Amino acid sequence: MEAVLAHLRGAIERGEYAIGDKLPSEAELCRTLEVSRPVLREALRALQTMGLTVSRTGKGTFVVANAVEEPTFGDYTAGDLLEVRRHVEIPVAGYAALRRTPENLERLTHLLRRMERETDTAAWVAMDAQFHLTVAEAAQNPVFRRVIEELRDALARQSAFLNEMGGRREQSDREHRAILQALIDGSEHDATEAMTHHLDRVRSTLTDLVRRARPASPRPTTSRQ
Repeated sequence: MEAVLAHLRGAIERGEYAIGDKLPSEAELCRTLEVSRPVLREALRALQTMGLTVSRTGKGTFVVANAVEEPTFGDYTAGDLLEVRRHVEIPVAGYAALRRTPENLERLTHLLRRMERETDTAAWVAMDAQFHLTVAEAAQNPVFRRVIEELRDALARQSAFLNEMGGRREQSDREHRAILQALIDGSEHDATEAMTHHLDRVRSTLTDLVRRARPASPRPTTSRQ
């Protein structure tokens, strides 16, 4: 999928598809790029997340920008989402370490075990968002839970983007494990440090994906799937 995305992104940035242009149909792109429709659709979703295109129901996909400024996840830009997450989820982790109940720890432990075994990306993404919501629940403040619930869709979209493009799943599991261990230990310091590290890694991966150089080849090498 990354090769398909790089090809389409490069064509847009080089002006082969200008702002306002409609991309070829999915069927035509699949034939031209020699990829399956699911692979193409993942690439098209990533282009939209990057702010390069917009999908108009019944009309197709149109180019709206020729350079990546900042990914958008639902209603929120990556920068806005990360800024709020740092101000909310880091202290939330600290409160959760001090206030978590045995039931909170049991739910988090069970959830993380499922995540570490899960092979379906969509299912893992849903559990990723649930993990962060459950940490907020462990802080025993309904306002924190409400804030994370509001961000849930954006968190899931961001998680899907990072896993499709950045291969962060195993790393995320390790970071989640460190957060959970800090909650089990009841260490406010370790919990805030673990959450800070997690969000720092999210930010650095997003930055790398936006800045990543395009491959020189004008055609992707992705095989049919």
